[in-house]
Amino acid sequence: MDAFFAAIEEKRHPELKGKPLVIGGSGDPHRRGVVSTANYEARKFGIRSGMPLITAYKLCPEAVFLPVDYQEYSRVSSVFKSVLGNFSPIIEDMGIDEVFIDITETPGTSEDIARKIKRLIYEKTGLTCSVGIGPNKLIAKIASDAQKPDGLTIVEEKDVLEFLAPLPVRKLYGVGPKTEAHLNALGIKTVSELRQKSLQWLIENFGNSYGSFLYMASRGIDESPLVTEWEPKSISREMTFQKDIEKWQTVAKSLAGLIKEVVEEMKEEGYKGRTITVKIRFKDFSTFTRAKTLPEPTDKVEIIRKAAFEALGRLIKPSKHNSDSISLVEKLKVQGPPLVRLVGVRISAIERQK
Repeated sequence: MDAFFAAIEEKRHPELKGKPLVIGGSGDPHRRGVVSTANYEARKFGIRSGMPLITAYKLCPEAVFLPVDYQEYSRVSSVFKSVLGNFSPIIEDMGIDEVFIDITETPGTSEDIARKIKRLIYEKTGLTCSVGIGPNKLIAKIASDAQKPDGLTIVEEKDVLEFLAPLPVRKLYGVGPKTEAHLNALGIKTVSELRQKSLQWLIENFGNSYGSFLYMASRGIDESPLVTEWEPKSISREMTFQKDIEKWQTVAKSLAGLIKEVVEEMKEEGYKGRTITVKIRFKDFSTFTRAKTLPEPTDKVEIIRKAAFEALGRLIKPSKHNSDSISLVEKLKVQGPPLVRLVGVRISAIERQK
């Protein structure tokens, strides 16, 4: 979907069309939060997803900032995804605004199918989407970004190498900013330049697994199947405080609230978990975690809360057997009362209840 959250807000508020629009956090750029999405007018100023709201404000003070309305976005997401079931049962859900769909057995040409999908989604939601079609997930993903917004890009198998050649390496699905910077430092900026490197050279520089991935991806090879069903590995919640917190009682109260939310979600999904991990991030962004593993999986909030607070206790108290804990205590002695920026909890080693 094209700038999904922003597009929904523009549909709800037509007066916003043509104006730079940023969706994120509470909608107040002077409070902590990050950009969830920005419309194309805002992106012209360099605003992008994941950027702190205050940075977005500095780039474009005249932008309209709105809070995230996840309930509405989820509702519209369900509507657009319901359209796809008319074309194929093989669908991999990639998040609130993106899916892969296998149309190998769907009657009609690729272009006809894509245009029908786009038309039906627009009729149901009033929103545009961009469709990429390719012989595998890697190429389809890259193609879907090629002509946004409201784009349609079809890459035949015979054209894959030519399609990829001029693209920046960052366009390869799975190449992040750090890998891009590393490749650029090695003189590799385009997929074509990456393709010239041997498998051995890539493995020597990036390790066996990732080096092999880069070798295959630069040639447009991707054999990963569509995953139509999956089991989560963990369920988590985090809270970034609007102001750094000094009182541990406030941190503990917030942690208790997060634990309740995680347990409620776990119960709704029908899971129990064994390992409870607590995360604390301080003002200077130093981050510490502690975990406790229970004898057996549970969905009892009292048991999980007790385990979480035991883990929290190990974070803020010295330990003779844990160098991380000792260094944290020493840090607090030097800096005085700690200022906590973020608290989080994760329940992992989860399994579905029978």
